[in-house]
Amino acid sequence: MYIELQYVIALVAGILILAVPKFLRYIVAIYLIAYAVMGLMRW
Repeated sequence: MYIELQYVIALVAGILILAVPKFLRYIVAIYLIAYAVMGLMRW
């Protein structure tokens, strides 16, 4: 079973935002950086 890493990161980020809302800006920043890096590596 193949799972896209981006979906896993999005799921973890969503759970962390629900669990610890005061870290929202850090979680979003890390998600965006990870998403961009994965996109560049695929290119």
